[in-house]
Amino acid sequence: MNVNVQPETKMTYLEKDPDWWRGAVIYQIYPRSFQDSNGDGIGDLLGIVGRLPYIASLGVDAIWISPFFTSPMKDFGYDVSDYFDVDPMFGTLADFDAVIETAHTLGIKVMIDLVLSHTSDEHPWFQVSRSSHDNARSDWYVWADAKPDGTPPNNWMSIFGGSAWQWDSGRLQYYMHNFLTSQPDLNFHSDEVQDALLGVARFWLDRGVDGFRLDTINFYTHDAALRDNPPLPPEERQSKIAPAVNPYTWQNHVYDKSRPENEVFLRKLRELMKHYNAAAVGEVGDDQRGLEILGEYTKGDDMVQMCYAFELLSGSTPTAGYVAETLQAIEDYAPDGWACWAYSNHDVVRHISRWELSPAAVRGFATLMMCLKGSACIYQGEELGLPEADIAFEDLQDPYGIEFWPEFKGRDGCRTPMVWDHDRALGGFTNGGNSWLPVPAEHRNLAVDKADNDPGALLHHYRRAIAFRHTHKALKIGRLEDLRAYGQVLSFRRVSDTEEIFFAINLGEVPVSLNPPKGEGWLEIGAELNAAHPRLDGEIHLAHWQPSILLRPIEQEEA
Repeated sequence: MNVNVQPETKMTYLEKDPDWWRGAVIYQIYPRSFQDSNGDGIGDLLGIVGRLPYIASLGVDAIWISPFFTSPMKDFGYDVSDYFDVDPMFGTLADFDAVIETAHTLGIKVMIDLVLSHTSDEHPWFQVSRSSHDNARSDWYVWADAKPDGTPPNNWMSIFGGSAWQWDSGRLQYYMHNFLTSQPDLNFHSDEVQDALLGVARFWLDRGVDGFRLDTINFYTHDAALRDNPPLPPEERQSKIAPAVNPYTWQNHVYDKSRPENEVFLRKLRELMKHYNAAAVGEVGDDQRGLEILGEYTKGDDMVQMCYAFELLSGSTPTAGYVAETLQAIEDYAPDGWACWAYSNHDVVRHISRWELSPAAVRGFATLMMCLKGSACIYQGEELGLPEADIAFEDLQDPYGIEFWPEFKGRDGCRTPMVWDHDRALGGFTNGGNSWLPVPAEHRNLAVDKADNDPGALLHHYRRAIAFRHTHKALKIGRLEDLRAYGQVLSFRRVSDTEEIFFAINLGEVPVSLNPPKGEGWLEIGAELNAAHPRLDGEIHLAHWQPSILLRPIEQEEA
């Protein structure tokens, strides 16, 4: 991997293999909460620059930075009013250039969060679009006439509550919004809109980014006929992407999103990224067809490289059977596709709290992730074992939580500031007197400085697990074989052209025993991850949440 400084632009580009993303470990940064460099209590880009050596120490391949574009911040940056600039809250374009150059110098790729399905209602595109029925951008957003009785054109609902349609008294029409009313949806049936958004991607690729996280990738296109979504029977309702108290979960969302026309734009974006060896990971938000859509979008080599769904980002503690079922579904839906796995991110309750994990369980799941087929994404603070913060109602910032409180407390609990120094009131996140969200006192005891000096800290387990993944080709890019679940034990093999790895893990609190894989030549590996190996009685004895990892080299035929 080489760093090239292009003299004509003074930008730093990272030369990389086109398949660098396969098996990559990505570290998600929520910039508001990572590091404040100027004392205003809000994290920023220069704060990221200062902490990049820490990220490099984890051994990750790339960072994903949540939105930092100009925005009124009604949804904390996921409502963009200017795709081509940095919000002053986070710094300047020069500060972003410093992120790129510093990261690339450290060998870290940079992926940024592109929010393409919608903009802020303060975006100039929307301001023009709403001004008349016949302006140059009149069809850049999803506009529709009211029904004869004045009600919205159909039954589509917003994830953030209520109808997905908002009346505009200027145009005397409704506009569509899948999220806040201040986040109007772009009309992907317009070629001009698609070209404009490809121009956004090109701008940042030219600035040196290595790829994108594509927010709500399956929300881009809608049914042009605006047909009603059918109801979903109560027994089929799930709460993976929206809380059960939200009636959004009562519909089968076959018309308002996940339309087949979406693939047209994804192919255009892939063709653009190909010239930069860039990669994208798409967020698939769908309760019923998440893994199926993941397969559709990542199959072949002409759409997005990888996607993630919410199968391991929601719900109760995954059992061995559930994980096996999920992995098999990926194999069935996407035999040549590629998943990106995550347990936590900025939208869900941190998994250590969501799944009520013991210290041994946290380590077990971290080891499992680094052995799964696919790429992996870890969320800032996950490597420290940060639990979900309990935020008082008066401190809430998230409009989603405010809307559905107290049954659903929103996303602020997973977005509290990163803790760096255990003996500072705000954990070293800021030198100012306040932070945009409170820093829980219990988080400070898990701060980076304390973990770094504790050989038994979870932080070091994450470093070892990531290094272990990078050491073995089979874990990074190998195929998945012999997937099994029996009781609380999950097992599978990962196979490349040079090695075969047997992996089993006890996803429970009760010790279990199992037979080792058949055949000769198996070597014991993974001791640094507390892996168990066959004993004198010929069996593998697994303590609670303990893995077993064995390797068998594959001899290469002479040419």
